[in-house]
Amino acid sequence: MFPPPATTLQAALYALPGHYRRFEQLGAHATDGGTRFTVWAPNARRVSLIGSFNGWKPQALECMADGSGYWTLHVAQAGHGDLYKYRIEDAQGNLLDKADPYATRSEPPPGNASQIWSLQYAWRDDAWMAARGRRQAMDQPISIYEVHLGSWQRTDDGQFLNYAEIGHRLAAHCQALGFTHVELMPVAEHPFYGSWGYQTGSYFAPTSRYGTPQDLMALVDTLHQHGIGVVFDWVGSHFPADAHALARFDGTALYEHEDPRRGFHPQWNSLIFNYGRFEVRDFLISNVLFWLEHYHFDAVRVDAVSSMLYLDFSREAGQWLPNQDGGNQNWEAVGFLQDLNRAVYAAYPDVHVIAEESTAWEGVSRPAHHGGLGFGMKWNMGWMNDTLRYMQRPHAYRRWHAGDIRFSSVYAFDENFVLALSHDEVVYGKGSLLDRQPGDRWQRFAGLRLLYGYMWMHPGKKLLFMGGEFGQEREWHHERALDWQLWQEPLHAGVARWVADLNHALREHPALHLWDFDARGFEWAPAEGESPVVLAFLRRSPGECLLAVCNLTPEPVAALRVGLPASGRWHEILNSDAAVYGGSGIGNLGGVDAQNHPLAQMPASALLTLPPLATVVLRHGGEPSLQP
Repeated sequence: MFPPPATTLQAALYALPGHYRRFEQLGAHATDGGTRFTVWAPNARRVSLIGSFNGWKPQALECMADGSGYWTLHVAQAGHGDLYKYRIEDAQGNLLDKADPYATRSEPPPGNASQIWSLQYAWRDDAWMAARGRRQAMDQPISIYEVHLGSWQRTDDGQFLNYAEIGHRLAAHCQALGFTHVELMPVAEHPFYGSWGYQTGSYFAPTSRYGTPQDLMALVDTLHQHGIGVVFDWVGSHFPADAHALARFDGTALYEHEDPRRGFHPQWNSLIFNYGRFEVRDFLISNVLFWLEHYHFDAVRVDAVSSMLYLDFSREAGQWLPNQDGGNQNWEAVGFLQDLNRAVYAAYPDVHVIAEESTAWEGVSRPAHHGGLGFGMKWNMGWMNDTLRYMQRPHAYRRWHAGDIRFSSVYAFDENFVLALSHDEVVYGKGSLLDRQPGDRWQRFAGLRLLYGYMWMHPGKKLLFMGGEFGQEREWHHERALDWQLWQEPLHAGVARWVADLNHALREHPALHLWDFDARGFEWAPAEGESPVVLAFLRRSPGECLLAVCNLTPEPVAALRVGLPASGRWHEILNSDAAVYGGSGIGNLGGVDAQNHPLAQMPASALLTLPPLATVVLRHGGEPSLQP
């Protein structure tokens, strides 16, 4: 599933200097004597500037004589904080008032004008920036806390918090819980709050709902100073059709396709970027580089990659056009994604680009020069779907669906996977993760702790949506804050403590992160009788071996013999059924002694006690003998 080779013309165009840094030329830029405005509108008959500095009376821009379609104007009286728009006269004489595609700040909603804004900020995260390449390398522990800023916390009267204020609270929370990164759901300006940011209206401007660009920089800076990385959620797959934004920007389909079978997304009622147009590719790649440069983000999560790769994504027959080979692959999007990843990693080799991609497309997280898409990591949507489907089943039925919970091991190392339990899993009637567990109240909390234990022991980096860390009971909704009062209840507090201890173990034990993307880091452990409702597997690294055992039913298991790679003492380091987490307190009294009693391929074995609906983790006391 590989694209046709790039043409010589494409290679020449993409060798042009500075074409991935269009934000330095386009938009509104301060000069010694005012502000210079530049906009791309190649099919416009005339472009004027209207703003608060000229009483919203049109001032004509001059079209550059090089035929590039750029228009420019210097305005002496325009300065920091002034509002403006471009008034574009299309080829038919229609007037369109448009926000600046490269504006660095937007007017607070419900307004939608662009705002002249300086991005100066005194960063204090030098130590983090110097060390982040090592701290978030592929072999390091990565545990991501996904956050929607408008509904994580609010003021007592229900108002939004400021970016900077959120930053201090997030830093304290993530340090207490042990998360290594925060992922912000899209913060680029979006006209409709209910889109959660996934309908981007202004790609270079952080939403003014939570403050200024400097306030967002302060949020990132604060997290960095507390040793926490920040992931930026980016939407390059589609954009809204709002009249003030990118849609038919100069009266023509400039950023999108003219034919709705290529340019309109029926599922999201939005427009699709024309990835075959070099100016559009430059706009998008420049945008990602802009956020990394000016806001010091440490990773980019690219939303809805599957919708970019397939021409027939979420379409019926007759709603899409095949490619030149008659297939459904969008080779222009493939080329764009490869170029995006090349550009990002060339400029910032110490960051990550992560794909949210839900199909079996080959090589998503493999290098572009080997035919892959070039992402650093990919969300494991298959693991998520199979695991949640299994965990929702009544306990008595689980023995008949062992394939769901075990199948991820077959492809666990085909890509560099992130295990994600994201916002998408707790909306639209799905209920919270706690609510989706079967059984009585105690069993639902035990099941949630079991789910997290299995997830943290499974190969791959981790991501958990806000509220999951303390067992939010209600389904998430963007119009209200999380139910933080639940922390006062022992079972909810127990979930939070379990997540904190899992994150601590993730950091402390190389076997849980060093070989996340290497098959040497995982092996099934045989269990006597091979029960379909018991999972036993080993996590390894040079010098360390851990055994994780999951009992997927509410019935305790006594004296289960499990095969092990070495005899000697195996210390119980984690038990989700411990009383401190709200469990029943069943366990192995600190550990077990393995004997030279072979089982299947293993030279030793031990008898384990498995608590109900629990994950138990044991660590061998003689690490050097266990190097694979």
